[in-house]
Amino acid sequence: MGKRILLIVGGGIAAFKACEVLRTLRKRGHTVRCVLTPAGAEFITPMTLAALSEQPVHTALFALKDEAEMGHIELSREADLVVVCPATANLMARMAAGLCDDLATTLLLATDKPVLCAPAMNVRMWLHPATVRNVAQLRADDVIVMEPDEGMMACGEFGPGRLPDPDAIVAAIEEALDKPFPARLLGIDTAPPFVPSAVEGRAASDAPEARTSMAPGANEDRADRGPLTGQRILVTAGPTHEPIDPVRYIANRSSGKQGFAIAGALARLGAEVTLVAGPVTLPTPPGVTRIDVETAREMAAAVEQALPADAAIMVAAVADWHVDATAIKIKKQPGAAPPTLALVQNPDILAGLSRSAKRPRLVIGFAAETNDVIAHARAKLAAKGCDWIVANDVSGPTGQSVMGGDANSVHLVTAQGVEDWPHLPKQAVAERLAQRIAASLAQSLLELP
Repeated sequence: MGKRILLIVGGGIAAFKACEVLRTLRKRGHTVRCVLTPAGAEFITPMTLAALSEQPVHTALFALKDEAEMGHIELSREADLVVVCPATANLMARMAAGLCDDLATTLLLATDKPVLCAPAMNVRMWLHPATVRNVAQLRADDVIVMEPDEGMMACGEFGPGRLPDPDAIVAAIEEALDKPFPARLLGIDTAPPFVPSAVEGRAASDAPEARTSMAPGANEDRADRGPLTGQRILVTAGPTHEPIDPVRYIANRSSGKQGFAIAGALARLGAEVTLVAGPVTLPTPPGVTRIDVETAREMAAAVEQALPADAAIMVAAVADWHVDATAIKIKKQPGAAPPTLALVQNPDILAGLSRSAKRPRLVIGFAAETNDVIAHARAKLAAKGCDWIVANDVSGPTGQSVMGGDANSVHLVTAQGVEDWPHLPKQAVAERLAQRIAASLAQSLLELP
């Protein structure tokens, strides 16, 4: 049975493809009402959309005739799905900010129905940190944002940013129509009860095997047509805890937020993601298989078991050393010297993975440094044998806020040079890195003999 769709046509040369999307939706029995933005009207006319949809086309927020017959609030809510095609950088930025200064953005802010965006813009616009941040915000707000196609653009540049193929857009629309409304839009609190991922106060000898779990609805939430579809990716995140006795351990300040954000971003691009997580209290990202561990040795074993993989992103802050833990609590002895901890080096998970016979095509390490960040990152790149290092400064109050905070300033260090990324929310860093990983894996497939 046909559904009701509100199609918002943004500006840009890709606007003409919205006509093909509209025509196909009508052929499939759907009812389509159209909103044409002023920028969209520079490329196609209201008459074209009216002829294809067999419905009046709406263009102005304060059109008295339209308001008398159908107010903009009703127009925003009578549809089963709101589609923005093409979704320009400008439109998505205004959506992410919650602006409502014209008919299109007012409808988008007033709707209580699912929203799908089909982006189209210049490659530099798509990869710009502001757009990466806006897309991350929209997805966090339950907006379905498709991945743009990659190829030659009208401006002559090449890369991601082309409007997805009309058939792919129609398929994404019908998939969205078949899903239940996001619970957030219905005002339902669906947050699961918190379950700690690690149990405090256990001795090393009592440590259980790694525990595996998957986020509820994971199969539905992982993208099926993204650029990483069919790719298996391993991510590590969080700290490790190295027991000293049943109540004490060696640890660090890592919260796991950056690694979890990266795992979620990769899953949204279609990847089959395995997340090996140290003891943190974060929810599993949708579409991600999670393995909980406590110590570096448990993490090393879980990484080995997760292979083979096409890429590995080693975000976890793994403790360099462990001690032979005692079975009982170490007590202070009056007048006695403090006990000496004999440190034993932990396995080097990143170096071992880089030199493994099962080495993924792309191996990425992380480096949290307090001085000479770039120099140390370059040295680590060479010593570990990985492909990229993502480095950040954790010195002083600003740096320490990275470990546990929600933002990050990173440097991407490769054999080709260093990229200094701006200060971004960790979610935006994750989205940007996921896009680079997708492009790298696609290029490596082309280079295979």
